[in-house]
Amino acid sequence: MDRSTVHRHRWKILAVLCMSLVLIGLDNLILNLALPKIQTDLGSTGTEMQWIVDSYTLVFGGLLLLSGSLADRFGRRRMLMTGMVLFLAFSLAAAFSTDSAMLIAMRAAMGAGAAMIMPATLAIIKDVFPAGEQAKAIGIWAGTAALGVPLGPVVGGLLLDHFWWGSVFLINAPVVMVALVGGAVLIPESRNRNHSGSLDLLGALLSAAGLAVLVYGLVEASRNGWSDGITLISLAVSVTLLIGFTVWERRARFPMLAPELLRDKRFSGSALAITAISFGMFGALFVLTQYLQFVLAHEPLDAGLRLLPIATMIIGAPLSPRLVERIGLKAVVALGLSLITAALVLTAGAGTDSELRILWSLAFFGLGMGLAMPAAADAMLAAAPSGQSGAGSAVTDASMQVGGALGIAVIGSVLSTSYRDALPALDRMPAEAADAASDSVGAADGVAAGIGGEPGRQLLAAAHEAFVEGLGDAMLIGAGVTALGVLAALLVFPRRAAKGPLAVGGDTTPGEADTGTDDLTASGAARREASRAPRPT
Repeated sequence: MDRSTVHRHRWKILAVLCMSLVLIGLDNLILNLALPKIQTDLGSTGTEMQWIVDSYTLVFGGLLLLSGSLADRFGRRRMLMTGMVLFLAFSLAAAFSTDSAMLIAMRAAMGAGAAMIMPATLAIIKDVFPAGEQAKAIGIWAGTAALGVPLGPVVGGLLLDHFWWGSVFLINAPVVMVALVGGAVLIPESRNRNHSGSLDLLGALLSAAGLAVLVYGLVEASRNGWSDGITLISLAVSVTLLIGFTVWERRARFPMLAPELLRDKRFSGSALAITAISFGMFGALFVLTQYLQFVLAHEPLDAGLRLLPIATMIIGAPLSPRLVERIGLKAVVALGLSLITAALVLTAGAGTDSELRILWSLAFFGLGMGLAMPAAADAMLAAAPSGQSGAGSAVTDASMQVGGALGIAVIGSVLSTSYRDALPALDRMPAEAADAASDSVGAADGVAAGIGGEPGRQLLAAAHEAFVEGLGDAMLIGAGVTALGVLAALLVFPRRAAKGPLAVGGDTTPGEADTGTDDLTASGAARREASRAPRPT
């Protein structure tokens, strides 16, 4: 397929890529609604239930950078299609799992497929879109990637109202089939044709192990606390491995990730911004799904519908590139993060009956995310050489995953601690019931229902009051992190995004297709000239 054909179908290609992203966004939350039915049918223990969710995140986060590097070397369409096939196959296997161990293994394998899909989508956008349209395309990409999050509870609630728990995995099948056909017909192959060196196996091992252990440590922190020995050891090992990866990449002849990228303000600033955004988003949704279901007593489907105001990101995402042109990258990212911070502060003031406040905060959050995320992702992708666009895209995705895992771990830990501290003494209750009620507001609801009568109502009211107090503390912590993101954006970002990638030897030019020929369009020539020019400071 020649470049004119690619450009003519670029918006159809983007639609195919967005379909792939919706799968990943849906899968992040849709499973949570099915866990009670899974536990009943498979007899899963509490630990097994946790790993049914966490095995996906662990493998997904660990393999992102490796998958992006392999996509650059062996072909981005090939990696995308392979990831979709794996995601489909293991989704079907997960739907018909006969025990918890099988479901955990299938979820881990789905994470491997998702890790192949996500970096390839951004890299393909850079290949098929001219420089002037990349920001708009990435805005749509960012909106689609996040839209799956509020849709997860809605779709999950509809399926579970009518079908068995395996249906939450079968929903992936028709979407993947359409995306596979569209990808095979429309998406051109692209790779770093000038990379003739050997694969950086040590760098791949260090990056995969470092990210996997980091995600594992964050998961353990959310479960067992930050002072737990396993948590501390995991985080220390992950830091050691990632430092080792950075040191090795500076010395490797054919590194997975050019060291120059980490020194580029667009790239490093964008990584910090995306991490802060994801910290706030995943942490807030983790808390609000519980607030809507346990405190406001909404059913899963009704709770999911009330998360939809975050879809204002669809309004912010198209505005983002226009605002970057007018007021600059630094101002747009700082503005978006400021709106997110304001939304979290608004949420922190919620009481036991503050539904309207939550709806407004979600709307502000979505608008801020729509402004900041596309601008940061576009700047990050623009900084990466075309030959390493897969690896650069993987760092974008890894920032999202690590920020999300960190947000759930930190905000979840603050929520649990504040909830227990705010709960009145339960000395008159049996020890087992008191321990359960102190564990979470969901468990307290179950204990209150078992007690019944006035004592049950009193326990329920006390648990709800304790939860909203914990919610306030947790959201203020989240607001503090996103406020630091605002400060980082103001200090780290250049005022305006540079137009070209870093000039790193051995890279292909933007838009170079599988044939190895140069992009002879005016935009391609302009981008090649920009890549040779000194970068602005």
